Amino acid sequence: MSTRVRSYSKVNLGLAIGPVRPDGFHGLTTVYQTLELHDLVTVSARRAAATRIELATNDERVPVDGRNTCWKMVERGLERLGVSAEVSIHIEKRLPVQGGMGAGSANAAAALIGLERELELALPGGERLRLAGEVGSDVPLFLLGGAVLGLGRGEMVVPLPDMPSVFCVVAVPEVGVSTPQAFRDWDALVGVGPEHPAKPTSGGEAARYGAPGSVAPGGARLTDVSNPDRLNELSLAYASVYAEPGTSGIIRGSRPGIKQGGSEGSHSVQSGQEDDLAENTLLSLVRTGVENDFERVVFPAYPSLGEIKRLLTGTVAGTGSGQALYAALSGSGSALFGLYGSEADAEEAQRRVQNAGVKALITKTLPRRDYWTRMFAG
Repeated sequence: MSTRVRSYSKVNLGLAIGPVRPDGFHGLTTVYQTLELHDLVTVSARRAAATRIELATNDERVPVDGRNTCWKMVERGLERLGVSAEVSIHIEKRLPVQGGMGAGSANAAAALIGLERELELALPGGERLRLAGEVGSDVPLFLLGGAVLGLGRGEMVVPLPDMPSVFCVVAVPEVGVSTPQAFRDWDALVGVGPEHPAKPTSGGEAARYGAPGSVAPGGARLTDVSNPDRLNELSLAYASVYAEPGTSGIIRGSRPGIKQGGSEGSHSVQSGQEDDLAENTLLSLVRTGVENDFERVVFPAYPSLGEIKRLLTGTVAGTGSGQALYAALSGSGSALFGLYGSEADAEEAQRRVQNAGVKALITKTLPRRDYWTRMFAG
């Protein structure tokens, strides 16, 4: 027997970068959104006298030893469960490697979910999230799915109420973006210049340089100490958009399909109004000023990525269709995405990107309920 898990992807609807923390990581505020695009992770496990892990994949770029996030997750998961087992993992890669879609992190979460099902054991919810955060900053979101607010270095996750699914076009350029280099470029942009480089600190992939508010020789401030306040403000703004879908419409009495009723002000969305609700939620999010800070350093380094965003957005002379509700770089890239109000708009955007010689995939955002009901592939 084995368990086959759909390892779904994500995009960042917005990502704000704060100063470097004492532990060497940047503080972040982000809104994650899971997508239907996925890898497949197959896990078979049986209890044994000693733990042994085997890992295989169809992609030679993926490590098959202790460097792999799946390996780390399973090994540490077994330790926390207090059992030993022989575990076999196969990763069928369909998502881009290091593309900003969280593929490796999603694989790790899928491996733990498969392991728990195989052994008929499960860690407590808080312990699972703690373990996931140790393996990688993006891993915990995949133990929630749907729309998720990410804080800390991205590993502190809060589930947000979901909006209905919308069409998404993901552009997958061949260029690769180094996340550590993107963070170094960001530090240089906000004040860590080459003449006063900050001292590297230990940590994982996202570990960065300097300490919050520290001052380099000559008095140059390494980080903008106002950024924590900005992160807090954005956290509140992003959360407020999702706090109760349609609330502003109830108060104003202006949103079709939403009715106020009951002593607690409950509401319902009529059939056929889900698309409007999704679009209105996205537009409300855009009005908060949601954006990806990485674009400020990645686009100058890789101008072609900025052009792809323009194609996804639909801000092309003479273009009257295929306009995006929102488009952005995902994570540090190199994948970019656009969200659209109709399949026709998504198809038009896909054509624009593909005509520029860039691979583009049409998918949909994946709400939390669908994320879990469709998780197991049989």
